[in-house]
Amino acid sequence: MDKPVVIVVGAGPAGTRAAQTLTQAGLRPIVLDENRQQGGQIYRRQPENFVRPASKLYGASARSATALHTAFAELLPHIEYRPETLAWGVVDQQVLVEHNQRVEAIPYDALIIATGATDRIMPCPGWTLPGVFTLGGAQIALKAQACAVGAAPVFMGTGPLLYLVAWQYLKAGIKPRAVLDTSSLKTRIKGLRGLRHRPAILAQGVRYMAELMRAGVALHAGIQPVRIEERDDDDGLRVRGVTWRNSRGQLRHTVGDAVGMGYGLRSETQLTDLLKCDFAFDPTSRQWLPVTDEDGATSQQGVYTAGDGAGIRGADGAEYAGALAALRCLADLGLTVSAQEVARLRKALEPMTAFRTGLETGFPWPWRNAASLPDETVICRCENVTAGDIRRAAGSLDAPELNRAKAFVRVGMGRCQGRMCGLAGAEVLAAARNIPIEQAGRIRSAAPIKPLPAKIRGIMT
Repeated sequence: MDKPVVIVVGAGPAGTRAAQTLTQAGLRPIVLDENRQQGGQIYRRQPENFVRPASKLYGASARSATALHTAFAELLPHIEYRPETLAWGVVDQQVLVEHNQRVEAIPYDALIIATGATDRIMPCPGWTLPGVFTLGGAQIALKAQACAVGAAPVFMGTGPLLYLVAWQYLKAGIKPRAVLDTSSLKTRIKGLRGLRHRPAILAQGVRYMAELMRAGVALHAGIQPVRIEERDDDDGLRVRGVTWRNSRGQLRHTVGDAVGMGYGLRSETQLTDLLKCDFAFDPTSRQWLPVTDEDGATSQQGVYTAGDGAGIRGADGAEYAGALAALRCLADLGLTVSAQEVARLRKALEPMTAFRTGLETGFPWPWRNAASLPDETVICRCENVTAGDIRRAAGSLDAPELNRAKAFVRVGMGRCQGRMCGLAGAEVLAAARNIPIEQAGRIRSAAPIKPLPAKIRGIMT
């Protein structure tokens, strides 16, 4: 009999370990990777001719990154690896992909979605200026292009990535002007109950902060962004700095020539949405996430999700979850799996789940800021939709939830399909209507989930 076809979407920590587990069972999975090289965002590789050491690229995670890269290299003879391939839709148990302007429909018997996460953004006035990047974008520039977003950047937001990126820039010879964190010391103390489950990871974060402070980088907690200031010179508009309020409400200004901003991560869930998997609101992260069992099986038969696309548990948590989802997939296909290995992986994920709760508690998404954003603040930059537009949709146009507002004012209708604006837009609408955030809903996905080239070739059955 022909062996079942299993497609793994994503080649980060979760996708790599899922593929490894499938090959160990004798299957030859198809691994779809949007990037040119395996590693995902967290372990994104530098170009072949760059020689920065792993310790500078990945910090305390250098050993894990190197191990994952090595494991994938060993997998290559046993998998069908398709780099630079976009999975842009699913239909009739086929994944729709695009590579080099050619589209194709790949049938599957089972599908493991390991698409990771992207930056979670709370807009503020000035965030669309040239020179403003997400934290992930600032990190990609450093890892994949070996360049900095500015000579004197300011990093603003909250969560572990904020300090990691600032530390990586420091190690690359770029001293940040400041790190501005919306979380307060009080919320961080509240998060310790969960954070203590992974003391080594907690210690890493403390070390990054300590090294930044020793280098003279100012770290400010409990801030509220006011606006990213602009300057107008011969080259056009550029970043001049950040105006913010400290924990006592006093106005402050930090000069800088670039800003990296991000408020934790949002799970990438478009494919699971297209597959009509059940979703549920997660009050811890204030996001809608796919409903899965403890092994990553969704409500749709033969569809599994693992890693940050199912909930943020970190890179090593994604590795465990990827292997666990693959074992569940194998069992559902009628193949024998080790009950001991399943139990081990489930046990390993327990502290990571508790740690995730600690992170969301200690470094919360600053959702309350949405209510005070000036009407002219751009929320959806693709369609230039402002906070005032969303408030008008919520008020005089009587949009009860975000998809109706999308129909009225085009929020989330641009090329990113709500990845950048969806969560903030929902918060603005909920505040305007004075309703719980879960009642504001979420932007539903539609294919293609990312833009396709204007000229494409190929046949889809």
